[in-house]
Amino acid sequence: MLQAKLPRRTLLATAAALTAGGARAQTAKPASPLNVSIVDVAGNLALTQKAFEAYRRENPAMVGRFTFTKAPAPELPAKIRAQQAAGRVDIDIVMTGTDALAAGIEQKIWATLLPNPRLPKLDDILIEPAKRMQTLTQNQGVILNYCPGGPLLEYMPDRVKTPPTTADELMAWAAANPNRLMYARPANSGPGRAFMMGLPYILGDTDPKDPVRGWDKTWAYLQALDRHIEYYPTGTGATFKELGEGSRDMVISHTGWDLNPRVLGIVPKEARITTLKGFRFITDAQYACIPSGLNQERMNVLLDLVTYMLGKPAQAYAWDEGYFYPGPAVKDVPLSMAPKESQDAIREFGRPEYDKLLAETPTELPLEADRMVVAFRMWDERVGAKKTK
Repeated sequence: MLQAKLPRRTLLATAAALTAGGARAQTAKPASPLNVSIVDVAGNLALTQKAFEAYRRENPAMVGRFTFTKAPAPELPAKIRAQQAAGRVDIDIVMTGTDALAAGIEQKIWATLLPNPRLPKLDDILIEPAKRMQTLTQNQGVILNYCPGGPLLEYMPDRVKTPPTTADELMAWAAANPNRLMYARPANSGPGRAFMMGLPYILGDTDPKDPVRGWDKTWAYLQALDRHIEYYPTGTGATFKELGEGSRDMVISHTGWDLNPRVLGIVPKEARITTLKGFRFITDAQYACIPSGLNQERMNVLLDLVTYMLGKPAQAYAWDEGYFYPGPAVKDVPLSMAPKESQDAIREFGRPEYDKLLAETPTELPLEADRMVVAFRMWDERVGAKKTK
Protein backbone atom coordinates (compact mmCIF):
# COMPACT_ATOMS: atom_id res chain seq x y z
CA MET A 1 0.00 0.00 0.00
CA LEU A 2 1.40 3.41 -0.89
CA GLN A 3 1.73 5.87 1.97
CA ALA A 4 2.86 9.46 2.32
CA LYS A 5 6.60 10.08 2.63
CA LEU A 6 8.01 9.27 6.04
CA PRO A 7 9.79 11.82 8.23
CA ARG A 8 13.53 11.81 7.61
CA ARG A 9 14.29 10.61 11.15
CA THR A 10 12.16 7.49 10.55
CA LEU A 11 13.90 6.67 7.32
CA LEU A 12 17.28 7.00 9.03
CA ALA A 13 16.46 4.35 11.64
CA THR A 14 18.78 1.39 11.17
CA ALA A 15 18.56 -2.28 11.99
CA ALA A 16 21.07 -4.18 14.09
CA ALA A 17 23.15 -6.75 12.25
CA LEU A 18 21.71 -10.23 11.76
CA THR A 19 23.53 -13.19 13.18
CA ALA A 20 24.63 -15.99 10.86
CA GLY A 21 21.92 -18.19 12.35
CA GLY A 22 19.16 -15.91 11.08
CA ALA A 23 18.22 -13.98 14.25
CA ARG A 24 15.88 -11.08 13.54
CA ALA A 25 17.23 -7.57 13.48
CA GLN A 26 15.75 -4.75 15.50
CA THR A 27 13.40 -3.10 13.02
CA ALA A 28 12.11 0.44 13.39
CA LYS A 29 8.44 0.32 14.41
CA PRO A 30 5.92 1.97 12.11
CA ALA A 31 4.09 5.08 13.27
CA SER A 32 1.08 2.81 13.92
CA PRO A 33 0.52 -0.93 13.41
CA LEU A 34 0.05 -1.78 9.73
CA ASN A 35 -2.75 -3.65 8.09
CA VAL A 36 -0.94 -6.13 5.85
CA SER A 37 -2.53 -7.65 2.75
CA ILE A 38 -1.36 -11.17 1.81
CA VAL A 39 -2.53 -12.81 -1.40
CA ASP A 40 -2.12 -16.57 -1.75
CA VAL A 41 -1.95 -17.99 -5.27
CA ALA A 42 -0.50 -21.37 -4.29
CA GLY A 43 -2.56 -22.76 -1.40
CA ASN A 44 0.34 -21.62 0.76
CA LEU A 45 -1.74 -20.35 3.67
CA ALA A 46 -2.18 -23.97 4.76
CA LEU A 47 1.52 -23.83 5.65
CA THR A 48 1.94 -20.24 6.75
CA GLN A 49 -1.23 -18.64 8.10
CA LYS A 50 -0.69 -19.87 11.66
CA ALA A 51 2.85 -18.51 11.60
CA PHE A 52 1.68 -15.16 10.21
CA GLU A 53 -0.85 -14.88 13.02
CA ALA A 54 1.82 -15.81 15.56
CA TYR A 55 3.93 -12.90 14.27
CA ARG A 56 1.01 -10.52 14.74
CA ARG A 57 0.46 -11.68 18.33
CA GLU A 58 4.15 -11.34 19.15
CA ASN A 59 4.57 -8.00 17.35
CA PRO A 60 1.42 -5.93 17.93
CA ALA A 61 3.30 -2.68 17.26
CA MET A 62 4.23 -3.90 13.77
CA VAL A 63 1.03 -5.48 12.42
CA GLY A 64 -2.47 -4.71 13.55
CA ARG A 65 -4.29 -7.00 11.15
CA PHE A 66 -3.65 -9.38 8.28
CA THR A 67 -6.02 -9.59 5.34
CA PHE A 68 -5.71 -12.96 3.62
CA THR A 69 -7.14 -13.50 0.15
CA LYS A 70 -6.69 -16.11 -2.57
CA ALA A 71 -6.37 -15.61 -6.31
CA PRO A 72 -5.49 -17.64 -9.42
CA ALA A 73 -1.78 -17.44 -10.20
CA PRO A 74 -2.17 -16.62 -13.92
CA GLU A 75 -4.28 -13.49 -13.34
CA LEU A 76 -2.54 -11.84 -10.37
CA PRO A 77 0.62 -10.42 -12.04
CA ALA A 78 -1.44 -8.35 -14.49
CA LYS A 79 -3.55 -7.00 -11.62
CA ILE A 80 -0.45 -5.93 -9.69
CA ARG A 81 1.05 -4.36 -12.78
CA ALA A 82 -2.11 -2.30 -13.28
CA GLN A 83 -2.01 -1.15 -9.64
CA GLN A 84 1.63 -0.13 -10.03
CA ALA A 85 0.83 1.85 -13.18
CA ALA A 86 -1.89 3.68 -11.23
CA GLY A 87 0.40 4.25 -8.23
CA ARG A 88 -1.99 2.42 -5.90
CA VAL A 89 -0.47 -0.90 -4.85
CA ASP A 90 -2.69 -2.49 -2.18
CA ILE A 91 -1.02 -5.93 -2.02
CA ASP A 92 1.91 -6.36 0.36
CA ILE A 93 3.02 -9.98 -0.01
CA VAL A 94 2.20 -12.64 -2.59
CA MET A 95 2.63 -16.24 -1.53
CA THR A 96 3.36 -18.06 -4.77
CA GLY A 97 4.79 -21.13 -6.39
CA THR A 98 7.13 -20.99 -9.34
CA ASP A 99 4.23 -20.04 -11.65
CA ALA A 100 3.38 -16.48 -10.54
CA LEU A 101 7.00 -16.01 -9.46
CA ALA A 102 8.09 -16.56 -13.06
CA ALA A 103 5.28 -14.47 -14.55
CA GLY A 104 6.03 -11.62 -12.16
CA ILE A 105 9.72 -11.67 -12.99
CA GLU A 106 8.84 -11.48 -16.68
CA GLN A 107 6.47 -8.56 -16.06
CA LYS A 108 8.93 -6.80 -13.71
CA ILE A 109 6.45 -6.40 -10.84
CA TRP A 110 8.48 -7.75 -7.91
CA ALA A 111 10.75 -5.76 -5.64
CA THR A 112 14.37 -6.89 -5.46
CA LEU A 113 14.75 -8.36 -1.96
CA LEU A 114 18.30 -9.68 -1.92
CA PRO A 115 20.92 -8.98 -0.85
CA ASN A 116 19.50 -7.17 2.17
CA PRO A 117 20.97 -6.89 5.69
CA ARG A 118 17.45 -7.12 7.14
CA LEU A 119 17.14 -10.69 5.87
CA PRO A 120 19.16 -13.68 7.10
CA LYS A 121 21.94 -15.18 5.02
CA LEU A 122 19.94 -17.79 3.16
CA ASP A 123 22.95 -19.95 2.32
CA ASP A 124 23.50 -20.42 6.05
CA ILE A 125 19.98 -21.55 6.93
CA LEU A 126 18.38 -23.27 3.92
CA ILE A 127 18.48 -26.99 3.21
CA GLU A 128 20.48 -27.81 0.08
CA PRO A 129 17.58 -28.35 -2.37
CA ALA A 130 15.91 -25.17 -1.12
CA LYS A 131 19.10 -23.24 -1.92
CA ARG A 132 18.83 -24.46 -5.50
CA MET A 133 15.19 -23.43 -5.70
CA GLN A 134 16.07 -19.99 -4.33
CA THR A 135 18.25 -19.39 -7.40
CA LEU A 136 15.09 -19.28 -9.53
CA THR A 137 13.93 -16.06 -7.86
CA GLN A 138 16.54 -13.77 -9.45
CA ASN A 139 16.57 -12.15 -5.96
CA GLN A 140 12.92 -11.13 -6.34
CA GLY A 141 11.47 -13.56 -3.82
CA VAL A 142 12.39 -15.56 -0.72
CA ILE A 143 11.74 -19.29 -0.49
CA LEU A 144 9.69 -20.26 2.55
CA ASN A 145 8.67 -23.85 1.78
CA TYR A 146 10.18 -26.78 -0.12
CA CYS A 147 8.74 -29.95 -1.63
CA PRO A 148 10.46 -32.55 -3.84
CA GLY A 149 7.38 -32.35 -6.04
CA GLY A 150 6.62 -34.86 -8.78
CA PRO A 151 5.32 -35.95 -11.20
CA LEU A 152 3.71 -38.94 -9.51
CA LEU A 153 0.73 -40.94 -10.75
CA GLU A 154 -1.92 -41.36 -8.05
CA TYR A 155 -4.60 -43.97 -8.61
CA MET A 156 -7.31 -46.03 -6.97
CA PRO A 157 -6.10 -49.64 -6.80
CA ASP A 158 -9.61 -51.10 -7.03
CA ARG A 159 -10.07 -49.37 -10.41
CA VAL A 160 -6.50 -49.53 -11.77
CA LYS A 161 -5.41 -53.12 -11.39
CA THR A 162 -2.12 -52.77 -13.29
CA PRO A 163 -0.76 -49.21 -13.01
CA PRO A 164 1.43 -47.98 -15.86
CA THR A 165 5.19 -48.01 -15.37
CA THR A 166 6.29 -46.31 -18.61
CA ALA A 167 5.11 -43.38 -20.71
CA ASP A 168 3.90 -45.80 -23.41
CA GLU A 169 1.92 -47.77 -20.84
CA LEU A 170 0.34 -44.55 -19.53
CA MET A 171 -0.73 -43.62 -23.07
CA ALA A 172 -2.14 -47.11 -23.65
CA TRP A 173 -4.01 -47.02 -20.33
CA ALA A 174 -5.49 -43.59 -21.11
CA ALA A 175 -6.60 -44.80 -24.56
CA ALA A 176 -8.24 -47.87 -23.04
CA ASN A 177 -9.86 -45.80 -20.29
CA PRO A 178 -10.95 -42.53 -21.94
CA ASN A 179 -11.60 -39.56 -19.63
CA ARG A 180 -10.42 -41.47 -16.55
CA LEU A 181 -7.05 -39.64 -16.35
CA MET A 182 -6.82 -36.00 -15.30
CA TYR A 183 -4.30 -33.29 -14.58
CA ALA A 184 -4.69 -29.55 -14.07
CA ARG A 185 -3.50 -26.61 -16.17
CA PRO A 186 0.27 -26.31 -15.55
CA ALA A 187 0.18 -22.50 -15.20
CA ASN A 188 -1.84 -22.90 -11.99
CA SER A 189 -0.94 -26.36 -10.70
CA GLY A 190 2.17 -27.76 -9.04
CA PRO A 191 1.49 -31.34 -10.17
CA GLY A 192 0.46 -30.13 -13.63
CA ARG A 193 3.68 -28.23 -14.25
CA ALA A 194 5.76 -31.05 -12.72
CA PHE A 195 4.20 -33.39 -15.29
CA MET A 196 4.85 -30.96 -18.13
CA MET A 197 8.47 -30.34 -17.08
CA GLY A 198 9.11 -33.96 -16.08
CA LEU A 199 8.09 -35.53 -19.37
CA PRO A 200 11.20 -34.36 -21.28
CA TYR A 201 13.33 -36.49 -18.93
CA ILE A 202 10.96 -39.47 -19.07
CA LEU A 203 10.71 -39.33 -22.88
CA GLY A 204 14.39 -38.59 -23.54
CA ASP A 205 13.84 -35.25 -25.25
CA THR A 206 16.84 -33.43 -26.71
CA ASP A 207 16.92 -30.58 -24.18
CA PRO A 208 14.66 -30.77 -21.10
CA LYS A 209 15.50 -27.13 -20.30
CA ASP A 210 14.34 -25.73 -23.66
CA PRO A 211 10.57 -26.01 -24.27
CA VAL A 212 10.85 -24.32 -27.69
CA ARG A 213 13.62 -26.29 -29.39
CA GLY A 214 14.09 -29.29 -27.09
CA TRP A 215 10.62 -30.69 -26.34
CA ASP A 216 9.48 -32.24 -29.62
CA LYS A 217 8.64 -35.57 -27.97
CA THR A 218 6.95 -33.90 -25.01
CA TRP A 219 4.61 -31.72 -27.05
CA ALA A 220 3.72 -34.63 -29.33
CA TYR A 221 3.02 -36.84 -26.30
CA LEU A 222 0.87 -34.24 -24.52
CA GLN A 223 -1.15 -33.62 -27.69
CA ALA A 224 -1.70 -37.34 -28.15
CA LEU A 225 -2.66 -37.79 -24.50
CA ASP A 226 -5.09 -34.90 -24.84
CA ARG A 227 -7.37 -37.09 -26.98
CA HIS A 228 -8.14 -39.18 -23.90
CA ILE A 229 -8.62 -36.35 -21.36
CA GLU A 230 -12.03 -34.75 -20.94
CA TYR A 231 -10.90 -31.36 -19.62
CA TYR A 232 -8.20 -29.59 -17.60
CA PRO A 233 -9.25 -27.86 -14.36
CA THR A 234 -7.68 -24.48 -13.68
CA GLY A 235 -6.61 -25.66 -10.21
CA THR A 236 -5.23 -28.87 -8.73
CA GLY A 237 -7.89 -29.37 -6.08
CA ALA A 238 -10.56 -30.29 -8.63
CA THR A 239 -8.53 -33.26 -9.86
CA PHE A 240 -8.37 -34.82 -6.41
CA LYS A 241 -12.02 -34.12 -5.74
CA GLU A 242 -12.89 -36.05 -8.89
CA LEU A 243 -10.50 -38.86 -7.97
CA GLY A 244 -12.14 -39.12 -4.57
CA GLU A 245 -15.66 -39.01 -6.00
CA GLY A 246 -14.85 -41.73 -8.52
CA SER A 247 -15.25 -39.75 -11.76
CA ARG A 248 -11.49 -40.21 -12.42
CA ASP A 249 -9.33 -43.24 -11.73
CA MET A 250 -5.88 -41.65 -11.99
CA VAL A 251 -4.49 -38.13 -11.59
CA ILE A 252 -1.09 -36.48 -11.80
CA SER A 253 0.17 -35.81 -8.28
CA HIS A 254 3.18 -34.90 -6.18
CA THR A 255 4.26 -35.69 -2.63
CA GLY A 256 2.17 -33.04 -0.87
CA TRP A 257 -0.90 -33.46 -3.02
CA ASP A 258 -0.68 -37.18 -2.37
CA LEU A 259 -0.71 -36.87 1.41
CA ASN A 260 -2.98 -33.95 2.20
CA PRO A 261 -6.18 -34.92 0.31
CA ARG A 262 -6.03 -38.34 1.97
CA VAL A 263 -5.56 -36.73 5.40
CA LEU A 264 -8.59 -34.52 4.73
CA GLY A 265 -10.71 -37.40 3.45
CA ILE A 266 -11.07 -35.94 -0.05
CA VAL A 267 -9.29 -38.99 -1.46
CA PRO A 268 -9.60 -42.44 0.15
CA LYS A 269 -6.67 -43.45 2.29
CA GLU A 270 -6.01 -46.52 0.14
CA ALA A 271 -5.09 -44.48 -2.96
CA ARG A 272 -1.67 -45.53 -4.28
CA ILE A 273 1.17 -43.83 -6.14
CA THR A 274 3.56 -44.93 -8.83
CA THR A 275 6.17 -43.40 -11.14
CA LEU A 276 7.16 -43.83 -14.77
CA LYS A 277 10.49 -45.18 -16.02
CA GLY A 278 13.00 -42.33 -16.32
CA PHE A 279 11.18 -40.28 -13.68
CA ARG A 280 13.00 -37.47 -11.91
CA PHE A 281 11.60 -35.19 -9.24
CA ILE A 282 10.92 -31.69 -10.57
CA THR A 283 11.38 -29.87 -7.29
CA ASP A 284 8.79 -27.41 -6.07
CA ALA A 285 8.83 -24.46 -3.70
CA GLN A 286 6.70 -21.63 -2.44
CA TYR A 287 7.94 -18.09 -2.09
CA ALA A 288 7.15 -14.73 -0.55
CA CYS A 289 7.29 -11.96 -3.17
CA ILE A 290 6.70 -8.27 -2.53
CA PRO A 291 5.38 -5.99 -5.27
CA SER A 292 7.55 -2.96 -6.00
CA GLY A 293 6.05 0.43 -5.14
CA LEU A 294 5.74 0.16 -1.34
CA ASN A 295 7.25 2.77 0.96
CA GLN A 296 10.20 2.16 3.25
CA GLU A 297 8.19 1.97 6.47
CA ARG A 298 6.07 -0.81 5.02
CA MET A 299 9.07 -2.59 3.49
CA ASN A 300 10.81 -2.62 6.88
CA VAL A 301 7.85 -4.41 8.47
CA LEU A 302 7.49 -6.86 5.59
CA LEU A 303 11.17 -7.79 5.66
CA ASP A 304 10.95 -8.35 9.41
CA LEU A 305 7.93 -10.57 8.79
CA VAL A 306 9.74 -12.60 6.12
CA THR A 307 12.69 -13.06 8.47
CA TYR A 308 10.32 -14.33 11.16
CA MET A 309 8.82 -16.80 8.67
CA LEU A 310 12.30 -18.24 8.12
CA GLY A 311 12.71 -18.98 11.83
CA LYS A 312 12.42 -22.57 13.01
CA PRO A 313 9.18 -22.11 15.05
CA ALA A 314 7.42 -20.67 11.99
CA GLN A 315 8.95 -23.27 9.69
CA ALA A 316 7.66 -26.09 11.91
CA TYR A 317 4.10 -25.17 10.91
CA ALA A 318 5.03 -25.99 7.28
CA TRP A 319 4.77 -29.72 7.97
CA ASP A 320 1.01 -28.99 8.14
CA GLU A 321 -0.95 -32.15 7.28
CA GLY A 322 1.39 -33.10 4.47
CA TYR A 323 0.13 -30.42 2.05
CA PHE A 324 3.62 -29.57 0.74
CA TYR A 325 5.45 -32.59 2.16
CA PRO A 326 7.80 -32.26 3.82
CA GLY A 327 7.45 -28.43 3.83
CA PRO A 328 10.24 -26.69 5.78
CA ALA A 329 12.90 -24.97 3.67
CA VAL A 330 15.20 -24.36 6.64
CA LYS A 331 17.70 -26.76 8.19
CA ASP A 332 17.01 -28.70 11.38
CA VAL A 333 13.21 -28.48 11.50
CA PRO A 334 12.26 -32.15 12.09
CA LEU A 335 8.70 -33.45 12.27
CA SER A 336 9.08 -33.59 16.05
CA MET A 337 8.99 -29.76 16.10
CA ALA A 338 5.64 -29.65 14.28
CA PRO A 339 2.27 -29.38 16.07
CA LYS A 340 0.97 -32.71 17.34
CA GLU A 341 -1.81 -32.84 14.76
CA SER A 342 0.79 -32.56 11.99
CA GLN A 343 2.89 -35.33 13.49
CA ASP A 344 -0.13 -37.60 13.86
CA ALA A 345 -1.38 -36.99 10.31
CA ILE A 346 1.95 -37.58 8.62
CA ARG A 347 2.69 -40.70 10.64
CA GLU A 348 -0.70 -42.15 9.71
CA PHE A 349 -0.87 -41.13 6.04
CA GLY A 350 2.80 -40.95 5.06
CA ARG A 351 4.19 -43.61 2.76
CA PRO A 352 7.16 -45.82 3.73
CA GLU A 353 8.17 -45.95 0.04
CA TYR A 354 8.89 -42.22 0.06
CA ASP A 355 12.11 -42.71 2.02
CA LYS A 356 13.55 -44.91 -0.74
CA LEU A 357 12.06 -42.83 -3.56
CA LEU A 358 13.43 -39.57 -2.20
CA ALA A 359 16.84 -41.09 -1.50
CA GLU A 360 17.29 -42.72 -4.91
CA THR A 361 15.53 -40.44 -7.41
CA PRO A 362 17.48 -37.62 -9.13
CA THR A 363 16.06 -34.13 -8.74
CA GLU A 364 15.87 -31.38 -11.33
CA LEU A 365 15.15 -27.68 -11.01
CA PRO A 366 12.09 -26.34 -12.79
CA LEU A 367 12.63 -24.17 -15.84
CA GLU A 368 14.04 -20.68 -15.44
CA ALA A 369 11.40 -17.96 -15.22
CA ASP A 370 11.45 -16.86 -18.87
CA ARG A 371 11.34 -20.40 -20.22
CA MET A 372 8.66 -21.46 -17.76
CA VAL A 373 6.40 -18.65 -18.95
CA VAL A 374 7.01 -19.74 -22.55
CA ALA A 375 6.21 -23.36 -21.67
CA PHE A 376 2.94 -22.31 -20.02
CA ARG A 377 1.94 -20.38 -23.12
CA MET A 378 2.84 -23.25 -25.42
CA TRP A 379 0.84 -25.73 -23.33
CA ASP A 380 -2.15 -23.38 -23.31
CA GLU A 381 -1.98 -22.97 -27.07
CA ARG A 382 -1.07 -26.50 -28.14
CA VAL A 383 -2.80 -28.65 -25.53
CA GLY A 384 -5.33 -27.01 -23.27
CA ALA A 385 -6.78 -24.23 -25.42
CA LYS A 386 -10.20 -25.83 -25.91
CA LYS A 387 -10.46 -27.94 -22.77
CA THR A 388 -9.38 -25.76 -19.83
CA LYS A 389 -12.17 -24.76 -17.48
